Amino acid sequence: MSYIYLKKDTPKKGLPKHKKIIILFLILTGSSFLAFAVLPILKFQLEYSGKFKQIIDPSAPKLSTSNILGDSTDYTQLSNWFVNTQENLLPVTQIDTSTKSTYYLSIPKLKISDAVVKIGSMDLNKSLIQYPQTALPGQLGNTVIFGHSVLPQFFNPKNYLTIFSTLYKLNQGDEVYLKYDKSNYKYVVEEMYEVQPTNMSVLEQRYDDKTLTIITCSPPGTYLRRLIIKATLSTN
Repeated sequence: MSYIYLKKDTPKKGLPKHKKIIILFLILTGSSFLAFAVLPILKFQLEYSGKFKQIIDPSAPKLSTSNILGDSTDYTQLSNWFVNTQENLLPVTQIDTSTKSTYYLSIPKLKISDAVVKIGSMDLNKSLIQYPQTALPGQLGNTVIFGHSVLPQFFNPKNYLTIFSTLYKLNQGDEVYLKYDKSNYKYVVEEMYEVQPTNMSVLEQRYDDKTLTIITCSPPGTYLRRLIIKATLSTN
């Protein structure tokens, strides 16, 4: 008599229910964080970026993707904002900063009031910064002020890491106020555009007018481009 033995298939066990719930939770959480970070940038690109003309300098050094997306550069230090800054320093202008090295900036539309601007500092964690060797407020030349920005949902006008996160909402005709050495200066926005991070022409000094340039990263929360706000001193 012959016997045939058949191996009984063992039913495959799926993941326990609690593990499925954990995996689903992690997927949903990750997707939420991704949407939280990416959607504001996409919204900026769709709603606002089109209103800024982009000035491309073909002679500027090329910036690799690693330099603008997730590199380890500390952009709270102004010295890291430009490539080869030591090779492209501006000529020293006739500025005496011995009497006043700090002043204040206000932008009523953005609810920024008396934000500290330091002349010659490099730390954007603690204040806005006037770029070295640029004109003082109210003087002939170009006053250049830098500020940090992050994703717009984190905007806080009292926090210098987020203070310029909504700068892109300004329009022509909006007002910017500088309070320097017991004098108040009103500047009116005339032009807004974007440049490559390697474009240093925004620091140029011309002495036929009294202008203000405000600079931050664009889109907010990235280092892809620089948003430039150009304003002129009002005589009214």
